[in-house]
Amino acid sequence: MINALVLSAGGLWGAWEVGAWKVLREHFQFDMIIGTSAGALNGWAIASGVTPEELEREWLDAKIAGVMQVGLHAAGFLRGEPLHKRARELFERGKPKMPFALTMVEIPSLRSRIVRENEITPLHLAASCAIPLGFPPVKIDGHYYVDGGFRAGLPLWAAEELGATQAIALNVLNTVEFRMLSKLLWKKSARGTMTVKLLEPSERLGALRDAVVWDAEHVRRWIALGERDATRFASSFTM
Repeated sequence: MINALVLSAGGLWGAWEVGAWKVLREHFQFDMIIGTSAGALNGWAIASGVTPEELEREWLDAKIAGVMQVGLHAAGFLRGEPLHKRARELFERGKPKMPFALTMVEIPSLRSRIVRENEITPLHLAASCAIPLGFPPVKIDGHYYVDGGFRAGLPLWAAEELGATQAIALNVLNTVEFRMLSKLLWKKSARGTMTVKLLEPSERLGALRDAVVWDAEHVRRWIALGERDATRFASSFTM
């Protein structure tokens, strides 16, 4: 059996994943981690051995607010350099000590791509978070890429392709708006060959604006909610 932890996109709502991870790590063992967008950054940190406390401090650091800086350009309204700086900092701090993969989407073909451990560079970390119509697409080896969540906010398909047979999936994109959007987009779906236990926020995390405008009190609330939700989840079954 190959057990995967799958982390969704979600902007600043990704703080909820941190709270959930604080609990899950005490109850489950994972053979691989797969993430996209905010989940890719969280996943990289977790796979690199960052403690939940360290990751929580990062999310509560006001410098996170600087990642999404408004600046108009041909492809959107968010400046690319702050995102690239964050990706470089995360990359230079440490490399994964366990199997890790992220997803991104090539444009204009809209082909989803998996990138793993030693293939990953700061550009790949940035590309996985490059929200379409927000951040500029990221050029890698002559091709352009955007946020992996554009086609699959929860990359279960990637976990399947990498051989996972079981997964715990953390999904913060569980609002009515995001469920409707996923139906409208050309979604990349899993085949259904993997057993999935889904963990989602038990309360609405906030308005869409809250996912892009950093607020320390919101981050604290989301982390605490993640802990509560994961505690109930962990008590319900074992892998």
